[in-house]
Amino acid sequence: MELLDPSWLLLIVSLPTSSATGRMRIWRSLKTQGCMALRDGAYLLPSKPEHEQALQELADECMREGGSAWLMAVLPRSVDEASAYRQLFDRSEDYAQLRKAWKAANRGIASLATPELARLQRKLQREFDAVRTIDFFPGEASVEAEAAWTDFSKRIARLLSPDEPHETKGRIPQLDASKYQGRTWATRRRPWVDRVASAWLIRRFIDRDARFRWLASPSDCPKSALGFDFDGAAFTHVGDRVTFETLLACFGMDADAALMRLGTIVHALDVGGEPVPEAKGFEAVMAGARERLTDDDALLGEMSTVLDSLYAHFEREAGHGTGKERGSTR
Repeated sequence: MELLDPSWLLLIVSLPTSSATGRMRIWRSLKTQGCMALRDGAYLLPSKPEHEQALQELADECMREGGSAWLMAVLPRSVDEASAYRQLFDRSEDYAQLRKAWKAANRGIASLATPELARLQRKLQREFDAVRTIDFFPGEASVEAEAAWTDFSKRIARLLSPDEPHETKGRIPQLDASKYQGRTWATRRRPWVDRVASAWLIRRFIDRDARFRWLASPSDCPKSALGFDFDGAAFTHVGDRVTFETLLACFGMDADAALMRLGTIVHALDVGGEPVPEAKGFEAVMAGARERLTDDDALLGEMSTVLDSLYAHFEREAGHGTGKERGSTR
């Protein structure tokens, strides 16, 4: 009986032939919602509250355009019929088209300038997200596409940050922040998520008087500086931890729930893994700031404000106040 539930939503619409603009707008909305056509004017979706609300809004729009609309709940009469309904929503071909586009894009990405490459990545990510949003019954095709996207994204990441550190093994030392004051900290220039977040963490919680040096190459790191987020640096990826998480563990901050929440965002954007709701928004802000600002100190300053706000939000959710008690520079 499980296959027969939940019910399905069926929207039947009819618009006057004179309403070409309205017809196109409603058709696009139906496509965006992931509706499947049983026949002309009859559209099916799995029954969910958000789907019912979206279809009701479309029904209301049809009525305003002078047409007619009926929204109803339907139940399959048999297991075979339920299976047939589900099969209508098979997104295997959509995923195949995405993978074909990634393969084609992969051949030319090495020649793209950084802004073009970042724009391409965001465009392809949006297309992938659009398919995943309407994949109501994910299966093997979605798993294979996820793996292919992860590989493709890693290649783009290597091009955007050619000196991205490799994972290292070993024990993470427990360090005393009082012995790391007023230091020069060095990392690769044009920082991305892990480097920006790590620099913020250093100045906010470890070394309030930290100075940062942005390196054209890791080999330019002065011996007197504390390097982070490159191979051979004092602080880098260890095991499955990105640099931000390594710093948390080194300086005993991994008991701070709000910082750990930030760590999940940094981890997801830097090396992938479990999706994090706030990650896409942070990535969009970071990408925009990186395109606008050519000065890395200015970029750190702007993103530090974003990280301060996220930290305060996570602190409040964790019930620890506003975060001003722990090392705030604001």
